[in-house]
Amino acid sequence: MAIVTFVLIGWILSLFKFEQLVIQAFKELFNKEISKSTYYFLFFCIGIFGDLILLFQGAYYVYFLN
Repeated sequence: MAIVTFVLIGWILSLFKFEQLVIQAFKELFNKEISKSTYYFLFFCIGIFGDLILLFQGAYYVYFLN
């Protein structure tokens, strides 16, 4: 569920041109060009880590059963 949440957050932030900030930051920090798909993939990965943390803490099942 965190995956969907973080992708939606990424989409909402893109309405305010946040993706341009992230793309420019990657270009300046790592000297790498990234696209909007990479921007959404970053939020997808953050969501996966969020789900994994909930799973390993045992809160994943409690979160979805209630």
